[in-house]
Amino acid sequence: MALSRTLDDTFKISVTLKGIDGALEIVGGVILLFVRPATLDHLARSLTQHELAEDPHDFVARHVLHSAGQLTHGSTLFAAVYLLSHGIAKVVLVVALLRDQLWAYPATIALLGTFIAYQLYRLSYRITLGLTLLTIFDAFVVWLTWREYQAKRTRSAPLD
Repeated sequence: MALSRTLDDTFKISVTLKGIDGALEIVGGVILLFVRPATLDHLARSLTQHELAEDPHDFVARHVLHSAGQLTHGSTLFAAVYLLSHGIAKVVLVVALLRDQLWAYPATIALLGTFIAYQLYRLSYRITLGLTLLTIFDAFVVWLTWREYQAKRTRSAPLD
């Protein structure tokens, strides 16, 4: 019984983390919608200036600066729509899960399954630690969600 309670708590924490991630995606999407690419490039230059003065070969600072310099209106609009759609979907599903709405369990499994498939596709081209860990975490959340869904369905099934 202690393992079951621990897994229930782990489910709630994991889903809450997905909700926070979704909220951050919404914030990022809104920023990309309303901030011009030139402003983002200027901000990146300001934020990396000190680090690059200390170490001109700093990988992260150079990557941020390069990425900001490549931004166009079209790319920021695509990124904004991408982040907003993912973020809103995650937040809606997390709220529904935390309110024990039965429909949200299979919907979450389907959404995360889609994310996992896309992440595996990206990993097939280039393996990165961050994306690998995210994919493992998403798979774990899918398993926890499936487990919770089975328990909820069993408890709500009518007795014959």
